[in-house]
Amino acid sequence: MKRAQRACVITQILTENPNRDFPLGYFAERFGCAKSSISEDLQIVRASFEEAGLGYIETTSGAKGGVRYVPYISKELSVPAITKFGEALAAPERVLGSGFVYTTDLMSDPEFVSMAARLFAKRFAATEADIVVTVETKGIGVAMEAARLLNMPLIVIRREAKVSEGSTISINYFSGSADRIQKMSLSKRAVKPGSRAIIIDDFMRGGGSVKGMQDMLAEFDAKSVGVGVVIAAGQNAQKKIGGYFPIFLYDDNDAECRVRPNPEILGE
Repeated sequence: MKRAQRACVITQILTENPNRDFPLGYFAERFGCAKSSISEDLQIVRASFEEAGLGYIETTSGAKGGVRYVPYISKELSVPAITKFGEALAAPERVLGSGFVYTTDLMSDPEFVSMAARLFAKRFAATEADIVVTVETKGIGVAMEAARLLNMPLIVIRREAKVSEGSTISINYFSGSADRIQKMSLSKRAVKPGSRAIIIDDFMRGGGSVKGMQDMLAEFDAKSVGVGVVIAAGQNAQKKIGGYFPIFLYDDNDAECRVRPNPEILGE
């Protein structure tokens, strides 16, 4: 292959396997060329990613030196995307009873899921987490894509224990929105002791579900090192957790019940 062709194939391999290390020898053997040629190819790929604002190439030195693609989304790309979906979420017909917002269509929209997952991957890349955790069901798509970008397993906590899960641990927790006692369950095989988790949730009002997930992790001697929520509602209400990162804010105390992008992402 010519250099441009190799660069295209290398780009595909790296983007399909984010945050996975590839030795230079892997590409040298695949293309039948010297490692020095691969290094020059990677310079082209690296410059292209940086110019496009879609991530960067990270290299490791030494005899077993390798390369990996780290997903990223620049402000130039994230602001138009979050503004577009923010306008969709702000549509008055999306406001439901009890202060909720209809999001089912967007939570299954590949473009929306990709945008949200990239923002979470960018935010939590340096947490040294081992796993991504969510609770069924609407947040699974975003959590799955974030786990893929971070190259981590996804753990899905169930509302009800299933026979197919084997032995499980179940806990009761207070729903943040209504202070009702609810239940969540997780297989005893799901989480290794000492794991560090990124928690992803689709919608948060009082933080009860997220607090429940943190309590569940504690049952496994694990802890959360980051919390990301797609929409955080009730900004004036007291939350059961702190330190979370929302993509959108839902001002349900406002007469218009507005959904707006997180000013931090917009750089305001």
